[in-house]
Amino acid sequence: MRRIVFAIPGDLRARTGGYGYDRRLLAEFARRGVAAVHLALPGGFPHPTAAEEAAVAEIFERELTVDDVALIDGLAYGALSETAIAAIAAPIVALCHHPLCLESGLSPARAAALGESERRALALAARVIATSPHTGETLIRDFGASERRLTIARPGTDPAARARGSGGAPALLAVGSLIPRKGFDVLVEALSGLADLDWRLAIVGGAGHSPQTAADLARLIEAKGLYTRVALVGELSGEALEAAYRGADVFVSSSLHEGYGMALAEALARGLPIVAATGGAAGETIADSAALKIPPGDVAALREALRAIVSDPALRARLGEASWRAGQALPRWDETARIVASVIKGIA
Repeated sequence: MRRIVFAIPGDLRARTGGYGYDRRLLAEFARRGVAAVHLALPGGFPHPTAAEEAAVAEIFERELTVDDVALIDGLAYGALSETAIAAIAAPIVALCHHPLCLESGLSPARAAALGESERRALALAARVIATSPHTGETLIRDFGASERRLTIARPGTDPAARARGSGGAPALLAVGSLIPRKGFDVLVEALSGLADLDWRLAIVGGAGHSPQTAADLARLIEAKGLYTRVALVGELSGEALEAAYRGADVFVSSSLHEGYGMALAEALARGLPIVAATGGAAGETIADSAALKIPPGDVAALREALRAIVSDPALRARLGEASWRAGQALPRWDETARIVASVIKGIA
């Protein structure tokens, strides 16, 4: 089997679902004895500077040989210049978490440019890996990816202890980077109409990817008079993140689009009842029996669902049982790594 050179832009330690997927793949490759190395790319992707684009071409030319396989994270791959792709001597496997042009907050011109760039790049890949059936279907339908060359490798989820809850007023938990796509403003707007109910919300996620979004969200919380009930906790990991899940009563996702929804899977693994927007793959990641599902961006529908779940302990218990059952059937990381390795092994 060829050596895997896994090209990833930015800081591999970043606490996002995509970087988490990449870290776990590398760890599983090492555990399985698969020859794989991490190739660090500049952090400006998917909006690289001209200097970063030139540097990437040089990195590829220097580090890759015809005997390798270039596994390239989609955060960079869909935005690579033609010059950078031409510098890759190895066959390419593109790993797409979700199409770059579907990120919220892009100008129409930038979204169109990324869409065209991603179509061009995918046509040059020997294989394409998508992290959910929904994302795979989108790549085939809208980006010209070959169904024959595309494989689904869902993220794994580690087994976890069941959440215990807060023991008091319903504790709502939302997890995700503070970026426009996560729709936390929609969540705050929805909760602003539930002042008559007793609840608390913790939003766990880093502000580094979009400081303006984080600042706007803090101002919105203040303007709605929710500063004593909504906490911007910041980025958590390890036991601190586990404690946040363990002490929650309800998991809420207001995301406008998910390529899979790893935080949703983590909530399922802990048996949390869920309220979730169905943007992208989120609707297929969670079972209907485990969640109240609402259209993405719909403040009124989200408010209604939150009112129902906060007001009704029996509903929370029923959804929680279904969530726990669904969580036990989620794929594990060894399965994800096996699928990706088999794709690469099949390249002549």
